[in-house]
Amino acid sequence: MCGRFVSTAGPDRIAAYFDTVLPTEAVAESLGENYNVAPTQDIYAVVANGDGTARVDAFHWGLIPSWAKDRKIASRMINARGETLAEKPAFKGLLTKKRCIITMDGFYEWQPGRADGPINAKGRPLKQPMFIHRGDGGLLTAAGLWTAWKDPDDPEGRFLHSATIITTAANVTMRPVHDRMPAVLTSDRWAEWLDPSNQDPVALTAMLDGGPVDLLTMEPVSTDVNNVRNNRPELIEPVSR
Repeated sequence: MCGRFVSTAGPDRIAAYFDTVLPTEAVAESLGENYNVAPTQDIYAVVANGDGTARVDAFHWGLIPSWAKDRKIASRMINARGETLAEKPAFKGLLTKKRCIITMDGFYEWQPGRADGPINAKGRPLKQPMFIHRGDGGLLTAAGLWTAWKDPDDPEGRFLHSATIITTAANVTMRPVHDRMPAVLTSDRWAEWLDPSNQDPVALTAMLDGGPVDLLTMEPVSTDVNNVRNNRPELIEPVSR
């Protein structure tokens, strides 16, 4: 599960980051820095142009399949399990045709609250948020899928582009916190994952894992993260427990 993350890099910085591996341009307008990205908000993703280049674009977080009657389904499709992509009707076609890479500074996950820790208004322990990110400070790049949905309520018949983050079994770093995590794509896999000519579902799903075990680190952060309305740099500062 990945239900909240941090995104402070703008489209130009993301494009420059990917351009070291494959030519990438920024076409999205800046979404601003977001320290508490929540489902159904707009996010950045890198997608293939089809000519060996890529672009950074903006997507609605939460996949809206082409057959959906409205966008409400998006909140239930923010993640897609990597192990079953080739089986699920909503994902199997996208796996071979519409893949993307979603960028983030890091993501949040929660541990059960402790009896001697902070409590909520009902006197129950607050869950402890953990900020998981690259130890070297680089951008975290996660595998994703995207699609285009025609909004029936839009008088101009425009399409809404949406995306989902693929998850996989937790690696050694993540297991103490959660049994799932985003499928991490290191730079040596970017071009292969985005290559539109790569349509082998077995080879594609084999790329979906938690990345190198020494890539990620984590720290407890303020329980202010629990409220999605909070959005400020201090949210990712480590706190004592």
